[in-house]
Amino acid sequence: MERLQKVIALSGYCSRRKAEELISKKQVKVNGELITQMGYKVNFNDFIEVEGNPLNNIEEKVYYLLNKPRGIVTTTKDEKGRKTVVDLIKTDKRIYPVGRLDYDTTGLIILTNDGELTNYLIHPKNNIEKVYVAKIKGLITKDEIKKLCNGVIIDGKKTGRAKAKILKIDKKTNSSVVELIIHEGKNHQVKKMFEAIGYSVLKLKRESIAFLTLDGLKSGEYRQLSVKEVKKLYGEKNN
Repeated sequence: MERLQKVIALSGYCSRRKAEELISKKQVKVNGELITQMGYKVNFNDFIEVEGNPLNNIEEKVYYLLNKPRGIVTTTKDEKGRKTVVDLIKTDKRIYPVGRLDYDTTGLIILTNDGELTNYLIHPKNNIEKVYVAKIKGLITKDEIKKLCNGVIIDGKKTGRAKAKILKIDKKTNSSVVELIIHEGKNHQVKKMFEAIGYSVLKLKRESIAFLTLDGLKSGEYRQLSVKEVKKLYGEKNN
């Protein structure tokens, strides 16, 4: 069940604020009944009319958390015929990935048909925390870690402040493992940040987004987000 004004907004008819205004002006009916109560809850099978117009494009919202394997593209369709993240989810809903992970990057990605939440999660001003673990070529130093934290120049612009720490230094293989926490989502950002301080990324995995983690999910596995988790995401959105 969802609040009536939210369902109207999700349909694309108008904004949530405008929907509340129309409800208060007695311009909304549900299953033929005039609704004036703010916060009235409906489901996606109810017949809703706004200003005499039946609502279209109302679809129940679904939310999936996928542990993306290497070699899968983050899109809904691929011109080259490669398998996509959408292909891994069994659903009859038209879902799409929230943000992107490179073809060779693994880890957590959310798929949904909720445009409102998607826009919130991908907009850089909302500072959604994303945790990555990168294996890089070379032995990184603490001074270089500080550079990542303070921001580096990629594509002509300085990245925002980040958090980073060394997880492992392997002199035998001349490699390092670094945890990097960012709040942005620029194209190839993590790889470009390491390139900016002279390192190439050998492997990259996204471990978490906000409070969501990969706990219990093997590579290629997915699960639906619980109602509590979705509400918590919306709770963060409305803080």
